[in-house]
Amino acid sequence: MKKRTIWILGIVMGASFLILLFLQISYIEEMAKMRNEQFDESVKRALMSVSKDVEAEEMERWLREDLSSAEKNGWTDSQNRQSSQSYITAPDGSKIELRPFSGVQQDFPSGVVISRNHGARTIPQTSRTMADMLKNRYLYQKGLMEEVVWEMIYYASDRPLYERVNYVNLDQYLKSGLADNGINLTYHFKLVDADGRELYRCSDYTDEGSKNAYSQPLFLNDPPARISTLQVHFPGKSNYIFDSVSFMIPSVIFTVVLLVTFIFTIYTIFRQKKLTEMKNDFINNMTHEFKTPISTISLAAQMLNDPSVSKSPAMFQHVSGIINDETKRLRFQVEKVLQMSMFDRQKATLKMKEVDANELIYGVVNTFHLKVEKFGGEIETELDADNPFIFVDEMHITNVIFNLMDNAVKYRNPEVALRLKVRTWNESDRLLISIQDNGIGIKKEDLKKIFEKFYRVHTGNVHDVKGFGLGLAYVKKIITDHKGTIKAESELNEGTKFIISLPLVKDSDITN
Repeated sequence: MKKRTIWILGIVMGASFLILLFLQISYIEEMAKMRNEQFDESVKRALMSVSKDVEAEEMERWLREDLSSAEKNGWTDSQNRQSSQSYITAPDGSKIELRPFSGVQQDFPSGVVISRNHGARTIPQTSRTMADMLKNRYLYQKGLMEEVVWEMIYYASDRPLYERVNYVNLDQYLKSGLADNGINLTYHFKLVDADGRELYRCSDYTDEGSKNAYSQPLFLNDPPARISTLQVHFPGKSNYIFDSVSFMIPSVIFTVVLLVTFIFTIYTIFRQKKLTEMKNDFINNMTHEFKTPISTISLAAQMLNDPSVSKSPAMFQHVSGIINDETKRLRFQVEKVLQMSMFDRQKATLKMKEVDANELIYGVVNTFHLKVEKFGGEIETELDADNPFIFVDEMHITNVIFNLMDNAVKYRNPEVALRLKVRTWNESDRLLISIQDNGIGIKKEDLKKIFEKFYRVHTGNVHDVKGFGLGLAYVKKIITDHKGTIKAESELNEGTKFIISLPLVKDSDITN
């Protein structure tokens, strides 16, 4: 599958997951908002009901106290002023009192005549008299009621709140009103006057959640300056709203898990694709890497066939040494590939021994002269370390030096003659080795990644630089395993400098 196709699929699927996640979160927010509005509306209805209950209780108290006493006094006066009394006369001449408002039907003997103390009356006349008395009583009671209402309007607001409100009943009204509207949460309430002064608070009052308190005037008809306000808040409101929408949380979590899994899958696909490409590149370039020492050996072998070389023992020994060194290099290449396969799993096996670094580097430089001279370059050495002895694996350290010098040749500037400079010196109890070239250099963004496994610096449209992408990763690994450090300094189009720091040999290292 092409990389572009994978990107398109990844973007489409990723966008779909993100949109789905956005819709789910938006739905939860809308549900929470709607549930909050429903809660607010229910509380407002409950508080309005409480306000009416408190007003009704006050009205009942006024009627019970004022109307009963006024009615009692008024009814006594009416009885004293009454000038006649209704009664009936039985056939035997006895008189029976007429009770028109007793509410009990009276049975009269046959022949009974309804009469008054000033003379006899007919039944229709007596009925009219009773209706008039009932009407008069209604008008009297209505007048008393209006008088009580006027007294409440003018004088009720002057009373202290504790005389107007029964706080125990108020709590019951609140509890009942909230329950009737489907709210069974713990609540706290207090009463404040028009100036915000607190008049009363419930016994278990806390300030938690008081910033979102609901307010309701208790006596709406009071003057604005005397209105008392009931404030109620719910400490558990947030949890209540959250619980009402919490059933959607698992779906969001599953969506996030799917999104993360999808991202990881896409990442794995790209990584596998990259590894596949690296594998193919490895197979294609391995031949080149092996051809270099083979070509050098072949060139040296042809020189041995030259009669002038065979007549010169020194030249013959030099060429033979090149063949031997290139054979070692070939073996090193094979060993490098094998060692890299184990780097992710375990530490490389090192055969440690005391080595003279100056001598080791001189041998590598001497072997590498032929390759550098082939490109019209030269190698400058300054092996100035007074104490060059290090406790290392000779094969791997040799391969490290060879890799760094080989990189200098690979990434040389074709327009400038190659110049390599190799130095050694001491600092404190460490040996420092630097390999500097005048090649094409490395960009700053690439400089941080050059020691990563399989990473290769891009060379633009030039594709003649072969390699596994393992060389510098191998170098980093070997130096680290030797408890050393390596860093790179480079300027684009000016060259690169690698500095290696290794600990000097100690007596304890030799003993171990």
